[in-house]
Amino acid sequence: MGQEIARSCFSAEDFRRFRQRLKEETELLGRWLRGGHIADEPLRIGLELEAWLIDAHGMPASISDRVLAAVTDDPHIEHELALFNLELNTAVHPLAKTPFSALHQELEQRWQRARTAAAAAEAQIALIGILPSATEETVTLEQMTPSPRYSALNEQVLALRGSRPLTLEIEGTERISTRRHDVMLEATTTSLQLHLQLPATRASAYFNAAIALSAVTVAAAANSPFFFGRQLWAETRIPVFEQAVAVTRLEPNSAGALARVGFGSGYARDALHGFFVENRQHHPVLLPVLHDTPPSALAHLRLHNGTIWRWNRPLVEPSEDGCRLRLEHRVMAAGPTIQDVLANAAFFYGAVAELAEMERPLIERLPFHVAEQNFYRGARYGLAAEIEWLDGWYGRIDELILERLLPAARRGLARAGVAEEQIHTYLPILEARVTSGQTGAAWQTAWAARYGNDMPGLTRAYLECAASGEPVHCWPL
Repeated sequence: MGQEIARSCFSAEDFRRFRQRLKEETELLGRWLRGGHIADEPLRIGLELEAWLIDAHGMPASISDRVLAAVTDDPHIEHELALFNLELNTAVHPLAKTPFSALHQELEQRWQRARTAAAAAEAQIALIGILPSATEETVTLEQMTPSPRYSALNEQVLALRGSRPLTLEIEGTERISTRRHDVMLEATTTSLQLHLQLPATRASAYFNAAIALSAVTVAAAANSPFFFGRQLWAETRIPVFEQAVAVTRLEPNSAGALARVGFGSGYARDALHGFFVENRQHHPVLLPVLHDTPPSALAHLRLHNGTIWRWNRPLVEPSEDGCRLRLEHRVMAAGPTIQDVLANAAFFYGAVAELAEMERPLIERLPFHVAEQNFYRGARYGLAAEIEWLDGWYGRIDELILERLLPAARRGLARAGVAEEQIHTYLPILEARVTSGQTGAAWQTAWAARYGNDMPGLTRAYLECAASGEPVHCWPL
């Protein structure tokens, strides 16, 4: 959820001063980017992986404070919005050579420490997009992690809505409609967030490749078919998150605000600066925390950007000679296992590296509105979704992956200097998943079709299979 803050109550003067600082920093970033002050370093990667804490009955366990107290010497294990969530982060690794085995070793060690701490509190941890056994009664404001940032986020979202409730309406295999007076539904959506430091001269090309691939990666990693007992989309996490913090400008005749969570408004141009201009012009400030830092620290710009959740989010960090640009690819669900996570990462990084370096720019071959339509089809129908690809190609996502994108990912990883052994270890896991059609979402729906709508039972069966460490395409029913 981003940077921590020290308080949750703000005055009109706080908002005014914050907007002024945000304007100064956005203009400074524009000057830096136009002047080429972007760190030109080799491609580097890292990830964030969110998880659920679950009790012996297969229900959410609000014990993250107890788990974190047992792992205080590892700052890479952190709290999240709800007390039934955790987040595992990794160090930054060069994409070249052996990044995925390094990430694998790091995640396994961190995962085992968190599992041991959870077991001491009589709980388990699961990597899953939405926990099928979660209910409206188990996702309440009482489960929010005590933190000024989360309290302020909840208060400001509702304030911008004029205290009108958040409405969740999803039409899928079944239908759900509910209203909430808090943002806690966001806590039900746990994800894998992949980070890529962007090359100075190719930042927009890499970002646009990630946008185009989003339909494919959300489908290949789909792991959220159930929400509050109803079967909805293959990746229901997408519409839930979009509606859980849906801030709109409700004043009559006001300029329309863009979605706070969404696919975005267009492809990247001008080294991503347009996104930060859009942040300032279209998204009301939620957390006007003032920092006693120079504009070059970009503190206000970065805090504001952290309250806008594009599925592909631009990130910026100050550096000695200007700034570094990063991409955060947020579309994939957590899990089902660490092997699946690393396979997803290898596929994404390889495919992005290849598509970004095509001779003819991707944005000339796939209109943005088509990429957006593809994304929601992929989230709703998974690997069976039919989408349009470059130059008018049309077909199922699984066919596209097997025929075109897996070969592209292999070439992209080789182009980036990834060791051949890494490519042959991780990409075949994703290939087997796509060939079999057994994503996490497909396994869950098949289990429910065989054994009935027993969501705690499904959760326990999921935990049992995940404990084997085998990737999801190997799981029995």
